[in-house]
Amino acid sequence: MIPDTVLGMAPGNPLISLAASVNILAGITDSASGGMSIALQTLSATYLELGQAVAIDRDLLHRITAIATGGLDALPHNGAVITLLSVCKMTHREAYKDIFVVAYAVPIVALISILILAHITGSF
Repeated sequence: MIPDTVLGMAPGNPLISLAASVNILAGITDSASGGMSIALQTLSATYLELGQAVAIDRDLLHRITAIATGGLDALPHNGAVITLLSVCKMTHREAYKDIFVVAYAVPIVALISILILAHITGSF
């Protein structure tokens, strides 16, 4: 169900679909590497075909995949976030706002910026 949904998000732009699928899977698994490995195991051939069809460089597909792993992998239920809060003796209420900015908002803004640059230039 998830692959069909993300593949249909931006039918003409596989970069947006790829970024969304990796990010969603990273959020579901609570792991950047887990989201990337699942996305690549299940959807890599599809994204390579889609990329070739619209002349997107494989290196750009790889960069978007790597950058998209940041963001949703830092949701409040993530094991690393919980461990960090435990070690620092803080609660989600006290510290998650800062974690959200550093580990969620900034990576998402960077991903959107790179998607815009990729759309404008075609590759970089």
